[in-house]
Amino acid sequence: MRPREILPVDKIWLSDPMFWVRPFEEREGAFATLRRERPVSFHEELDTGIFPRGPGFWSLVKHEDVLLASRQPEIFCSGRGSNIADLPEPFLEFFGSMINMDDPRHARLRRIVSRGFTPRMIQRVEGQVQVKASSIVDRVLDKGRCDFVREIAAALPLEIICDMMGIPPSHHDFVFDRTNVILGAGDPEYVSDPARIVPSLLEAGSELSMLVQDLGRHRREHPSDDLTSALVNAEVEGERLSDSELGSFFVLLVVAGNETTRNAITHGLLALSDHPDQRAIWHADFDSIAPTAVDEIVRWATPVIHFRRTATRDTEIRGQKIREGEKVVLWYCSANRDEEVFADPFRFDVRREPNPHVGFGGPGPHFCLGAHLARREITVMFRELATRLPDIRAVGRPAKLASFFIHGIKHLDCEFTPGGRR
Repeated sequence: MRPREILPVDKIWLSDPMFWVRPFEEREGAFATLRRERPVSFHEELDTGIFPRGPGFWSLVKHEDVLLASRQPEIFCSGRGSNIADLPEPFLEFFGSMINMDDPRHARLRRIVSRGFTPRMIQRVEGQVQVKASSIVDRVLDKGRCDFVREIAAALPLEIICDMMGIPPSHHDFVFDRTNVILGAGDPEYVSDPARIVPSLLEAGSELSMLVQDLGRHRREHPSDDLTSALVNAEVEGERLSDSELGSFFVLLVVAGNETTRNAITHGLLALSDHPDQRAIWHADFDSIAPTAVDEIVRWATPVIHFRRTATRDTEIRGQKIREGEKVVLWYCSANRDEEVFADPFRFDVRREPNPHVGFGGPGPHFCLGAHLARREITVMFRELATRLPDIRAVGRPAKLASFFIHGIKHLDCEFTPGGRR
């Protein structure tokens, strides 16, 4: 894949929905143009009819600038929202939890949550990844064809998170469907009526929150070895998670943990199918190449396209003045293709090293809490596929999520020799 630079810099409008339905090569070409000609650019916001039209935003498209903003949360804050649109304040905490907080509230919540991830809990979860991956492949082994997203890529992180929290298998489809609504609300497959987008978001978020709040109240009195028990009983300096904080954290955990990992795995299969030479290289020495291959998949996929920050005071980037209160958007998709950082960035290379991608966010307090688990899930799933379904490949065109926030694939047909290796 090579970028096609057909848009002049003055015609690139990153909030225009029509930009995001252009062929992928043209979108990549537009970001390449911005990186070269206007690395800090201002973009008007569109009136979506869902939330009030915003005042516009500055875009950072260079790797260096994304890192700069990520490392300075005191100047580029998260507490006013990580989405480009200005959401009502209840939305920020309900759907964003820690990612829409600044210190000291962010640090307090992260400390309490971190107490739940004990060494014993981490060891248990890592062991379950292999068990779940094997079980998932068992279920599709004899089919010869399946929807890779729903039956393989989405199944692993969903089952791991639900198992971590102590949510039984009978609720897995419920959780999966609600997370699809939250991150796919702009896609007609998940919310067909535009007038229902906000109510659907609130309903899906509330149902997920209530599910884990009810479980949390039970676990306070009847603790077990799951993460919900650890979280509701974790205490830092006399403070514990409230019911609403537990609910919001679960919404963040299940949405971010499910959506990003499943899309990385899906884009990974697509990339390996499109680049059989790279598949052959990885399969020839799976364990040695896995660390670089997994990070290349995350860079290539960049499941979260951007996050927003807000300037807390007047500042300047590359000579461009940014005023207090103005929005600044960090385009991870562009930073991960920066020609000054990545040699031949449009080449998929499972042995790429170094690979300082920002697929898990930039450095700083908001770096992804689940990055280690995501890497393990991706590694284990592709090892299972390489061992038991070595000829699995994507077929047909992927059904892409209508979103410029999540680089998502809703459905992807795959084929393989039935029976595989048991």
